[in-house]
Amino acid sequence: MVELSYRPSHMNPCNGGFLFHAMERADILEQFDQLGGMPEDEIDLAWAALLIAASEYPELDVVGQMEVLDSLAAGAAKGMGDDGDPLSSVNNLSAYLFDEVGFHGNEAEYYDPRNSYLNEVLARRMGIPITLSVVCIEVGKRLGIPLEGVGMPGHFLLRHRDEPGIYIDPFHRGILLSEDECAQLLRDATRTAVPWDKSYLTTVSNRELIARILRNLKGIYLNQHDHQRALGIAGLAVSLQPNIIGERRDRGLIHYQLGNHQAALEDLRIYLAASPPGVDTSDVRRLVDRIGENLDG
Repeated sequence: MVELSYRPSHMNPCNGGFLFHAMERADILEQFDQLGGMPEDEIDLAWAALLIAASEYPELDVVGQMEVLDSLAAGAAKGMGDDGDPLSSVNNLSAYLFDEVGFHGNEAEYYDPRNSYLNEVLARRMGIPITLSVVCIEVGKRLGIPLEGVGMPGHFLLRHRDEPGIYIDPFHRGILLSEDECAQLLRDATRTAVPWDKSYLTTVSNRELIARILRNLKGIYLNQHDHQRALGIAGLAVSLQPNIIGERRDRGLIHYQLGNHQAALEDLRIYLAASPPGVDTSDVRRLVDRIGENLDG
């Protein structure tokens, strides 16, 4: 039987203290600000994903959600063998999460924002590739199974750190894929004859994985014309990656859509100061000039 090996998941990795059961918006922003300055290897993936969820669900029991992941790991441990073989471990983990517990991809409502919130994924047992990957990574971590996110365009995947040639598709019940099958999956996902590039199977950091979840949510809310929720997500993205200047631009544009002209001006001016001249910056500069004239008038 595999032995569970992980630090107590209810501890806040930021300061060594306990996470609140529910967090105020200011607490979430403060902790995301801390995330932005953390070394990569100190970012706790589940904690960060649940901070995103707490921004939408203010009464979320964060400690309880971490304990759900602990419970899943304890359940999966019962089916693990003693040989430590990577493929065997992955197959046993997939069998538990997808066959026994019933996690699956939400194909019918792919763009439902609930698919991007970890608490909803845990409760509903379904999500999109990236959030199902978070579940696998976090349960695997608690079992000593080192899974890594793979940022293939159009379809997020996983791989075992010690089996780099085998990929895992959590959206399709954890099936194993070869590189050729990944290339076909990309063509199917994009519905185009995309030229294959092995770099598409590069692993991503926890910071980038969380950033992708935020970008997914921001895009969903913008498509729904829900600018208030998009603004909240954009604020988290700026905190997480303060050096990614495009996130500052996006937040500024959302502020503008909401009529927050002073806040829009501040973000867009920072964006222009840090960006080389181009078509995009020309458009933004014209908008900044127009906002400034309106504020002065």
